[in-house]
Amino acid sequence: MLLLMVMVLISQPTQAQDLTAKIATAIRTANAKELGNHFNQTLDLRTPDSEGTYSKVQAEMILKSFFSKYPPASYTQNHQGKSNDGSQYAIGVYKSGKHSFRTYYLVKNIGGKPVIHQLKFESED
Repeated sequence: MLLLMVMVLISQPTQAQDLTAKIATAIRTANAKELGNHFNQTLDLRTPDSEGTYSKVQAEMILKSFFSKYPPASYTQNHQGKSNDGSQYAIGVYKSGKHSFRTYYLVKNIGGKPVIHQLKFESED
């Protein structure tokens, strides 16, 4: 029983770290569908054209439009960390042509599963 508990506790940070890598790759490749696979049922989303709390489906459509309007040139994740409540966050820069966006996302454990709770693309121009 103790061994099982230790294995569960060890695997949780690994799941979140794996998710962080998947999110970075999805942003880097402008894959709205892959990002959507990791969304909470609702999430706070901000892009230059939209800001609000959206369902998974709505958020995926908004991101698809954002990525279409601003195709990726690069994405660099500059900082990531963990909050006191166990949430994980990352800050990066998404570049598209001459546009640059400060990117931020927050991952929370909901029902024992890490999911994206908040995602922001804020113009640095």
